[in-house]
Amino acid sequence: MKTIYKTKGTCSRSIEIELEDGIIKNVKFNGGCNGNTQGIAALVKGMKAEDVIERCRNIDCNGKGTSCPDQLARALEEIVEQ
Repeated sequence: MKTIYKTKGTCSRSIEIELEDGIIKNVKFNGGCNGNTQGIAALVKGMKAEDVIERCRNIDCNGKGTSCPDQLARALEEIVEQ
């Protein structure tokens, strides 16, 4: 299943997520800090969505109340709940 999540409160505009049987197959951030978002995407590939949610939820970027990893966790929460 491929989903595009519109981010809120971050430099990235959206996240493209491909999930199969609860496992992350691919993640692509559109916008944001290119090196960091590529790193996040590479690290979470092959992980269980639940593990990424647990590790990345509530990470804060400079007092914004969210971050690219937090937005990824929120997106995965929405997908898993469906």
